[in-house]
Amino acid sequence: MPKRVLTGRVVSDKMDKTITVLVERRIMHPLYKKFIRRSKKYAAHDEENTCVEGDLVRIEECAPISKRKTWVVTERNGSALAESAPAASV
Repeated sequence: MPKRVLTGRVVSDKMDKTITVLVERRIMHPLYKKFIRRSKKYAAHDEENTCVEGDLVRIEECAPISKRKTWVVTERNGSALAESAPAASV
């Protein structure tokens, strides 16, 4: 099964090796046919703490790293990061 990939904006980088990414999507209202923005925040793993607030990042699904963190950063501002998906340590 392919891994899901999402694109969003970094809204918090205050944690160590973790960023919060806001992903917005547009859906059509079933009755009024108007497009509505829906958003969700994801905790993503940033191994080298390179991402800062406002960056446009691409995150990819991975094995659980912690209770909330199941995403890893693959691209930052259009350029790929050198890291690969981390192995989950138990």
